[in-house]
Amino acid sequence: MAQLIRAATVLPARRTPITFTTEDGLNLVGELALPQDRDPAATLVCLHPLPTQGGMMDSHVMRKASYRLPALADVAVLRFNTRGTESERGRSDGEFGAGETERYDVAAAVRYAVDAGLPNIWLVGWSFGTELALRWGLDAVDGIDGAILISPPLRRPTDADLDRWAASGKPLVALVPGLDDYLRPDEARRRFARVPQAEVIAVENAKHLWVGEPYVRLVLAEIVRHTNPAALNPPADETAAI
Repeated sequence: MAQLIRAATVLPARRTPITFTTEDGLNLVGELALPQDRDPAATLVCLHPLPTQGGMMDSHVMRKASYRLPALADVAVLRFNTRGTESERGRSDGEFGAGETERYDVAAAVRYAVDAGLPNIWLVGWSFGTELALRWGLDAVDGIDGAILISPPLRRPTDADLDRWAASGKPLVALVPGLDDYLRPDEARRRFARVPQAEVIAVENAKHLWVGEPYVRLVLAEIVRHTNPAALNPPADETAAI
């Protein structure tokens, strides 16, 4: 996997604009990035940060995941704009639902991945996207393998949502910045203690937006470590390679 990766690097992949329809009749726009010449080993369904604060499918960590991971880690990356969200790819139908009606967006994205025959589907949420994953991820059609939470605020999810994850037994990984604006590692450990299988990874000096290549590489390496660890070879190179 070792190669020089810069902030703007775009590696080869099969990138396809996609549109899918929610149960309540909205068309959502996105992109599916696949390894260029082989089948993926795992799939990420990305749930972006809060659209009312500029979050969208092109938010930088998710954009860089789609630019790098299909080539470096044999991981398919499905990004999309939740209802009412706009990016360069276009605007999804509907209006922001404050995390409620977005339940249909999560289900539709997972259903698209399942219908496409994509393997080992993981939700990857960032900030607001983590709340969608925690609240609605277990309702997704045909289920998911697990979820990775980047900067979870834990504002909208309740203890009942966490208890459902505990009962599911599905892996739950939380990447928590040491300098986060909303939830820091000690409080995250306390809240996620309700989920025995949850892994809380504290990242010293990181902030909510993960600005800077070292932090982006760390996030992407952790995603790969949990979704397709065989791609990290040798493990000592993981953050340098991605």
